[in-house]
Amino acid sequence: MQAIVQSGYGEPGEVLRLRDVPRPTPGEGEVLVRVRASSVHADVWHVVTGSPLPVRLSAGWSKPKLSIPGTDLAGVVEAVGLGTVGFGLGDDVFGETIARNRQWTNGGTFADYAVARSPRMRLKPAGVSFVEAAAVPTTGTIAVQTLLGGARMQPGDRVLVNGAAGGVGSIAVQVAKAYGAHVTAVDHTDKLAMLSQIGADEMIDYTETDFTETGERYDVILDVASVHPFSAVQGSLAPGGRYEMIGHDHYGAHGRRIGNLGHFFRTTSSAAIAARGQDRPPVIDTRPPLEILADLLDTGDLTPVVDRTYPLSEAPEAIRYLTTGRASGRIVLALA
Repeated sequence: MQAIVQSGYGEPGEVLRLRDVPRPTPGEGEVLVRVRASSVHADVWHVVTGSPLPVRLSAGWSKPKLSIPGTDLAGVVEAVGLGTVGFGLGDDVFGETIARNRQWTNGGTFADYAVARSPRMRLKPAGVSFVEAAAVPTTGTIAVQTLLGGARMQPGDRVLVNGAAGGVGSIAVQVAKAYGAHVTAVDHTDKLAMLSQIGADEMIDYTETDFTETGERYDVILDVASVHPFSAVQGSLAPGGRYEMIGHDHYGAHGRRIGNLGHFFRTTSSAAIAARGQDRPPVIDTRPPLEILADLLDTGDLTPVVDRTYPLSEAPEAIRYLTTGRASGRIVLALA
């Protein structure tokens, strides 16, 4: 089979090459998937470049332990291992090949075939394309876990998503709307029309307006862009409001030794201290995130936004385009 193979850490065009490699074999509880599409997201960039340095504690210090990048996929089940339940040959599936606590590692999906644990897969809804399904797993899981888990968002909440047009943000807007929230989406001028199309109730152009200075108050602020200190954001929270930060690194803009980790820990610590003693409502949906996402795809409450697709051979260029910040929604590798 063909796969993108990573030789070390560095710029994608220098360390990634299309190679012929052996096809993997599914083990117990695993499925072998013929990959039809795989998404390009920020965690892929982190592991390809080895930046910031703490990434290497998980991925491998001098070079990645697993040489084929990618964590998300959509495709067709080609074989099942012993003890695998819920899937059969020919099933259309989507999901992740890595555990949620290991997202800074290669998962082998930039290839013709990939192996995944069956609990990390779901059947692909019939009305959703492979490209659309591949755009969902990692970013969608982050959006669901943050909104429904961390923030414990409730129907009727006023939710602001800062950095709403990217992979996490565009899904977060739709998840919040599906669960009955009033959503304000913050992003660049060029992306506001798309945000309106996916259901945002209000849009703020960050090139003209700083949402922290409008005087508006929100029950939940999901900060994907992660550019404000908590001291600036705190005044935009309603009493008992919840602030959740994703910690976007902006592809090395904060330096490649520790990246945005310092800002992330300072901001989240301040938010946690401010939230101490506040009563939290119960979680309104405790199902696994991928199950929630599959249902939202099936009902049409979630329509993945795909900015553009690339063939497998152009994975380095796809990652380079990701780092420009111009994409609305996801970037996906579409395999023949």
